[in-house]
Amino acid sequence: MKNHLHTIMEDWKLSGTALMKKGEDIPFIASLGFANRAERIPNEHHTRFGIASGCKLFTAIAICQLVEAGKLSFDTPLSDWLDAPFPNVTIHHLLTHTSGVPDYFDEEITDDFEDLWKDVPMYHLRRLKDFLPLFQHAPMKFPPGHRFHYNNAGFILLGLVVESVSGVTFQEYVEANVFQRAGMHESGYFAFDTLPAKTALGYIDLEDGSWKTNLYSLPVIGGSDGGAYVTAEDMMKLWLALMRHELLNETYTQKLLTPHVHCEDDDYYGYGVWIKQQDGAISKYHVMGYDPGVCFHSAFYPTSNGIVVVCANQSSGAYDVMAAIEALFSEA
Repeated sequence: MKNHLHTIMEDWKLSGTALMKKGEDIPFIASLGFANRAERIPNEHHTRFGIASGCKLFTAIAICQLVEAGKLSFDTPLSDWLDAPFPNVTIHHLLTHTSGVPDYFDEEITDDFEDLWKDVPMYHLRRLKDFLPLFQHAPMKFPPGHRFHYNNAGFILLGLVVESVSGVTFQEYVEANVFQRAGMHESGYFAFDTLPAKTALGYIDLEDGSWKTNLYSLPVIGGSDGGAYVTAEDMMKLWLALMRHELLNETYTQKLLTPHVHCEDDDYYGYGVWIKQQDGAISKYHVMGYDPGVCFHSAFYPTSNGIVVVCANQSSGAYDVMAAIEALFSEA
């Protein structure tokens, strides 16, 4: 099976690590490409990869933990915790991308994330509150609860709520209450200028066949809307800990995994997690992240208790590799 994974990655020219686990079987894992192209340092099973928006799930788990602890509720107005000009927006609205708050990166307007940093130096964005000037004075997109619209700024606001309620930085909270509890000891929120060993650089391939790193394409450090680094094995541990109710009790785990809002076709959204339904049954929970030099996709399949993780240090390919692994799943 490991050879099959490696072949799939070669077929799609994916630089990264892929993991596949069925039920109680041991996981199969394969790596390809370079974590550092200039030095020709290969990607390995324990290489850390940026996962962009894939870690919105971590933010949702953090919020649900605070609700479970009685410090917050899903109906709590955002204004109870933040001095932000978004009336009638609740925690539930933010978790489900139905808040209508203006986004600092609105995918209905542009799909070029690098354009953001032409006017705002990305190296100034080290704290969640540094993002507020990018969107807090813009008009609402629609009334809260009106519809689903994927929103990064909404998760920035959720991270600020975590900080306000917990009294520590968002990154500190998640590393202590999500990563450590799940056994994700190799994962973290690392700044570009202090990356630890065994961390893959992200690469943007150019039309002339050359490439550049994504150093000047993303905020200097990840936060509540995206940007954590994980290993493929650590992401597997996250799914296992979540499904075993080690991060949230059963009630709040189910609340997080409930299809709260319909997106399109068979796609729904829970709290920080995409949900695929077929014939009225949930076929998978999944998260994804795509940024310049980063692509990531991971899923848990409730029927088989299967897990797939695809981490890559390039801008595209994870979706296709994920689909090919799912086809392999059905044949295995």
